[in-house]
Amino acid sequence: MASPPRSTASASWASRLPFYYGWVVVAVAFVTMAIGVNIRTAFSLLYPPLLEEFGWSRGETAATFTFGFVAGAAISPLLGMAMDRFGPRRVVPFGACVVAAGLLLATVTTRPWHMYLTQGVLVGGGSIIFTYIGHSMFLPHWFQRRRGLAIGIAFSGVGVGSILMFPWLQAIIGGAGWRQACWVLAGLALLVVAPLNVIFQRYRPEDLGLLPDGAAAPPEPAPAERGAAPAQAAAPDAEWTLRAALFSVPFWWIGAGYFCGLFAWYLVQVHQTKYLIEIGISPTAAAFALGFVPLCGIAGQIGLGHLSDRLGLQWVWTIASLGFALCYVLLLLLRVEPSLLVTYLMVAAQGGLGYGLTSVFGLIPAEIFQGRKYASIFGLISVLSVLGGAAGPWVAGVVQDMTGSYAPAFVLALLLSLVSIGCIWLAAPKTKRGRTRPASKAT
Repeated sequence: MASPPRSTASASWASRLPFYYGWVVVAVAFVTMAIGVNIRTAFSLLYPPLLEEFGWSRGETAATFTFGFVAGAAISPLLGMAMDRFGPRRVVPFGACVVAAGLLLATVTTRPWHMYLTQGVLVGGGSIIFTYIGHSMFLPHWFQRRRGLAIGIAFSGVGVGSILMFPWLQAIIGGAGWRQACWVLAGLALLVVAPLNVIFQRYRPEDLGLLPDGAAAPPEPAPAERGAAPAQAAAPDAEWTLRAALFSVPFWWIGAGYFCGLFAWYLVQVHQTKYLIEIGISPTAAAFALGFVPLCGIAGQIGLGHLSDRLGLQWVWTIASLGFALCYVLLLLLRVEPSLLVTYLMVAAQGGLGYGLTSVFGLIPAEIFQGRKYASIFGLISVLSVLGGAAGPWVAGVVQDMTGSYAPAFVLALLLSLVSIGCIWLAAPKTKRGRTRPASKAT
């Protein structure tokens, strides 16, 4: 018997695909992450030539990072609502245009506040639209059985992108200058990120007449079935609202866990190279160590993402957070005995384990709040995570200025990594697979 007709034209061509379209979504996300995250972090390559050309102080120039984090926190709730309403086909290309505008305007910078608005607000803040936070708002819709693996693969694009892009960008900066590098990055955003997402990206499988994991959507019910008595129809699960989520216990436990987790993540990311040089590691070795972190992160994100499908989300968050805790233990050990062996063990703990946080970053709230308002709710949770990412580097800088040592800040980050584990386990009861769900949904 012929299959029933789909309700849309897109559904008809989707039904003829020889593979599951969710993996197309993952592939587009992989490329987008490879470019998007590294556009943001490329500021570390622009930092030295900016100091040399303009003669600004390090603190004055580095404040660009702070403005990026603040802008990201401010737009996260709006991003969630926009993703729920318009989907990634419109939102991601818009973000690419915002970031490209920031990069192009940065080339005419003459004062620090110009850099704050361009590289800070437009590039740093705008990039969250198509990096970890933006993708975490829609990728979970596409998978049930292999969510962790799929998102781990998508996010591992960051490591691949850093390996390919950073040496290339450094060569451009050395040969043609930092402004030319900005033009190249803007071109990648406009000519690769934007078109790929306009053509291929989708918000949820239902947009193509599919269900998660590639299943075909059921046919539309016949008129008589649609008019069946309420007693004969199954009652749908109650949907989370923004207000209900804000007044729920899991929301705040997850928010606290994410604040602590990203505090630890960004503290070491920003201060690692400076610390290693100060304790006697050569600048070249310190630079290589920074580059190997995302390389190790490829294995960590894919491996721990796959493991989350088997063990559960809380266990993977625990393993990844313990990776950051171990990273800080090794950083403190390096003060006593600087060595390349300990340095690269620290890198392996940070990238191979710690970066696994990203593979479950969007899945933990999705297990509880997934529904029509999921992206909006995740946007509010992201405010707390972004604030944690902003606080970590700032606190470490203040502590180092006051005490002359990073050690107290490292100890604090170690403790917060452990606190983060407890928060995620307290977020909600676990199911048989270890995943979290609320005891009951509020409406």
